[in-house]
Order: sequence, then structure tokens, then C-alpha cells
Amino acid sequence: MIITRLSIMMFLQFFIWGGWFVTLGTYLGQNLGATGSETGMAFSTQSWGAIVAPFIVGLIADRFFNAERILGILHLVGAALMYMMYQAGDFAAFYPYVLAYMIAYMPTLALVNSVSFNQMSDPSKEFGKVRVWGTIGWIVAGLVISYVFSWDSQTAIGEGLLRNTFMLCAIASVLLGIFSFTLPPTPPKGADGSGGMTEMLGLDALSLLKDRSFLVFFLSSVLICIPLAFYYQNANPFLAGIGVENPTGKMTLGQVSEALFILALPVFLNRFGIKVTLVLGMLAWVLRYVLFAYGNADSGMFMLIMGIALHGICYDFFFVSGQIYTDAKAGEKVKSAAQGLITLATYGVGMLVGFWVAGKITDAYTTEGVSDWTSIWLFPAGFAAVVLVLFVLAFKNEKGATDA
Repeated sequence: MIITRLSIMMFLQFFIWGGWFVTLGTYLGQNLGATGSETGMAFSTQSWGAIVAPFIVGLIADRFFNAERILGILHLVGAALMYMMYQAGDFAAFYPYVLAYMIAYMPTLALVNSVSFNQMSDPSKEFGKVRVWGTIGWIVAGLVISYVFSWDSQTAIGEGLLRNTFMLCAIASVLLGIFSFTLPPTPPKGADGSGGMTEMLGLDALSLLKDRSFLVFFLSSVLICIPLAFYYQNANPFLAGIGVENPTGKMTLGQVSEALFILALPVFLNRFGIKVTLVLGMLAWVLRYVLFAYGNADSGMFMLIMGIALHGICYDFFFVSGQIYTDAKAGEKVKSAAQGLITLATYGVGMLVGFWVAGKITDAYTTEGVSDWTSIWLFPAGFAAVVLVLFVLAFKNEKGATDA
């Protein structure tokens, strides 16, 4: 029964995120007339939320109040902000609400994990069964938007129906907010604060950067977030703009791929090691964007599908394997701090820079509302290729340097 309740929580958590974030770029460009730079600003709110999240979780949830109660309050606040995003008529009115929303939402990613772990005797065996429902929730959101309501069709977008995604997610946020108060209690850890802000933000793990191999991995992780930002920001507007039917539904293939490849990840790690796995992840980013650059909605549709399906390798083989590598590199004292540091550096700083760059590049290759998508996609492809080459060269004379 507990696992079922936690699974419902996880389903709604990622249904909400997948229900509006995927189509955000399309909505901003085609319904609010936002520029590439403005769209980058909107997406970068995810990064600001990731930067603020440790303060909320570390200063409040871990010290004073039950995690499930804070989770409920944040989602109810998020529902109100989502409704205001639904009401906003231009980008200037929209931006403050999306910024506030992401500051409220990003801490909930850690909170649902805390609630889940608190109810499990062996998280290593039980958590996967719960977390997979988050991926299912994201997939269902995309399928509902594309195949049930067709809000992402060209006609619906022209009529402004894509804004209904915000109302859908506001309703889901209310449901999860109320449901959160029925979850089993997850009391605060009662930290005495002796570790201070440095420990809370994971900055005491900076000592790991003295290890040359970890430093190269760390810098590569930050840099590869720039190509990652292009996917989050531009993939849906790109597919919708070139006439792909049901683009949001088709993009759920990426989450299916993610779920499948995470099962294959241990095999690759055991057989080829962490270095080769990381290289494959970066190589997949290069290939994905080349496929996007030269694919189209007609004879080149298979290239677009392949590019979407590569998401599992792109994400799991670099970011998930990177989390595993970080955990292995860190000593017992800084395991949590190390994960906090890599998250702050990637989803915080790395993605923040990435969304800014993606906005600038999109504007540079867009004239009178028409985007040169080939040129736009070749930029992150080339950037990922450079990061890949630098990563390989860094370990050219250090065989197995990244093995934990």
C-alpha cells in the first residue's frame, strides 16, 4: 500500500513537469511571440530553481518541518502560479510567474525522494519500482497532450489551445498538493547546522576537484549541459515548426528510451568501464543533433525519430553514469555533498549558461520568425564534439583514469 501511494506521488510529480515544460518553447514562440533570448530566460528558471533548491531543502525541510507537508504546500503554491501562467497574455506578464513556479517546483524533486527513502528499508532495491512511475507520468502527459487533446497540432497552436497545458498541470498540482498531506510522515532530520552553508550546498566536496580525472569529468559535465539545454529549449518548437504531427507525443519516445537504457547501463559499466560509457554518452549528443540538423518531417522523419530515441544514451550514459562515478569517487563523508555539488554545477550553472547560449544562437539564425534549424542544431553538435575530443585527449595517456 505504501509503495502504491509513493508511486502515485511520483507519477503526479513528473506528469506535472512533463505536461508543460516540453511544449514551453513552442508556446512562448508561437503564442506569446517570445524571442529566442526570452525563451532562454524562461527555460533558465529551471536553473535558478536548482540553485535555490538546496536552501529550501537544507534550511527548511531538513531542519524544521516534515518533508511531505512542505511538498504539499509547494505544490499548492505551484498550482496558483501555474494558473497565473495560464492567464498571462504576453512574455512580460508570464516570466515572473514561471520564475516563481520553478523556484517552488525544483525543491520538490528532492522532497519526493526524501519521502520515498524514508518509507523504504532497502532503497537500492525498492526505489526503482517507485521512480519508474515518474517516467511513466512524463510519458502519459505527452501522450495526453498530443493524442487525447491534440493541443500541439498546428491548428490548436494557432487557436491558442496549447495554453491549456498550464491549466491541466495546475489541476494536477492541486491533486498532488492535497495528496501530499496524506503521505506517511517524513520528519526533519533535526540537523544542528554545524556543517553550515558550505555543507548544505555540497561545497565541502570541492576537495574532489584535486583529483585530475574527477576535475576533467566535472568540467565536462558542466560543458555538456550547453548541448542539453538546446534539446529542452528547442526540440518541441523545432518539431512543431517543421510540421511533425503530434510532436509532444513523439517526444515521449525519449522517456521510453531513458527507461530502457537505464536497465542496460550496469551492463555497459561492468563490461566497458566508466570512461567508455561517458564517451558513448557524449558521442550520442553529437549524433542526435546531426540527425536533427538534416532530418525533416517527410523522407527524413526516421532521422528525427532516431534523434529522439537517442535520449536514453544521451542522458543515462553521461548524467546517470556520472552520478554513479561521483558516488564512487567520493568518500563516505562527502557522498551526499558530492551529489549536491554536481547537481548545482550542472542543472544550476551549466544549464543556466546553456539556455542563454541556446537563446542567442536561435535568435542569430532566425529571421522574421523563420528559423534556420540546420544551423541551429549544428552548433550544439559541434560543441558536444569539442567537449568529447577534449575529454578523450585529457585521458589519452591515463588509461582507466576515470575508473572509480
